[in-house]
Amino acid sequence: MEEEEARCFLGRFVEEFPAALEEGSPLPVSPLSRKVSLDELHGESLELGLKLLAARGAPAGLSALLCQAALSQLLQNDLSPFHCSQEADSQEEEQQVVLLQSEAVQRLFINKLIDVALTWHQNFPKPPPSPSQFLRCSVHAIKNTRRKMEDKHVTLAEFNQLFGIQDGVERAYYAVFDGHGGVDAAIYAATHLHVALSKQETLQRDAATALKSAFKYTDDIFRGKAKRERLRSGTTGVAVLIQGQELTVAWLGDSQAVLVRKGQAVTLMDPHKPDREDEKQRIEDLGGCITFMGCWRVNGTYAVSRAIGDFDQKPYVSGDADCSTTQLSGDEDYVLLACDGFFDAVKPSEVPHMVLDALQRSGDPEGGEDAPLEQSEDTVGLRVAQQLVGQAKAAGSTDNITVMLVFLRPPQQLLAQNSTTVPAKATQDSTSQDAPQQ
Repeated sequence: MEEEEARCFLGRFVEEFPAALEEGSPLPVSPLSRKVSLDELHGESLELGLKLLAARGAPAGLSALLCQAALSQLLQNDLSPFHCSQEADSQEEEQQVVLLQSEAVQRLFINKLIDVALTWHQNFPKPPPSPSQFLRCSVHAIKNTRRKMEDKHVTLAEFNQLFGIQDGVERAYYAVFDGHGGVDAAIYAATHLHVALSKQETLQRDAATALKSAFKYTDDIFRGKAKRERLRSGTTGVAVLIQGQELTVAWLGDSQAVLVRKGQAVTLMDPHKPDREDEKQRIEDLGGCITFMGCWRVNGTYAVSRAIGDFDQKPYVSGDADCSTTQLSGDEDYVLLACDGFFDAVKPSEVPHMVLDALQRSGDPEGGEDAPLEQSEDTVGLRVAQQLVGQAKAAGSTDNITVMLVFLRPPQQLLAQNSTTVPAKATQDSTSQDAPQQ
């Protein structure tokens, strides 16, 4: 994080917010919920703060530090004045859940954020060390022909800064969630899964166990919200944690992650689908069934066999994530995360060719009218995800499509190592440079 850039932003921010928000004044950003449980307060506050700061162009590292400091102060407050009164028709088990008035408690959080910004503007603190390895990330998502956009994604290179972790181990977190039956479950997972992960005692010594526990915890606390608010949605998800020289991936359902090393796709996972033999057996052992209704479905309903949410079909639709860990040796190119809207049209084995082709287009100063005017170490690769989404759409995908590339080496290095022109594959003739975008 550049101190001069951070100071400039703080100057602009305190000019817009020179004092705390007054009681009853509108919030500059809308809370995610009307009521929030104590378990949900951490994630929803951080999401609100990051959204507020990002909309004003805050450096990502500074945003993480500001939000972490403001949340720490919020949690030291007596929050009992914000408790919601229990409704007379609440179920007994629901009465045990303490709910807070979201708008009121988030006004307090934003005021804490403003207070921290004012203090740092006057006396800028020495920040904790920034990650020595900056991972460039290219993301693009489209609604495509679907009526609603139900995908969500998270890019968090500042994992340690956001949660105040100072153990000397660098961490970065990335995730893609593909909702169905509404976007609520996907929003919930994108808001809370990384928070749950940060609280796992096994995080430092066993990232796989920590990620699996975080998925399970997120599914469990979403159950309470779904019951309170009568939500019926679900979401698949794939999350990657890069911790030191380990890459750990955890997943539920058919969103996928692919690692590419020296231009070759490396299988990290086997997506959960109802017709996968072990998934079919698990469901049948529980007394459920798999039926074909346009596609294979669990008990004739959901086309996924594992997900966060979908509580009307638990335990047939399982909330237990699978996980794998890969040691990084330094010769890895990137890891790609995407929902099934991408992988239904693109085979994992096709990813290296498509990415290299897209990189060459992005890095070619004569790459056509859509090519960037200037190419630098910081810009090459940023448009790759957009091109991949366009290719999946051109190949016939009608679903929501989200693609995220996390470069483990600078994209310029990949171009230098593959300087010859990539020949077009017959199977990709339809995915030209002019593939339609949305």
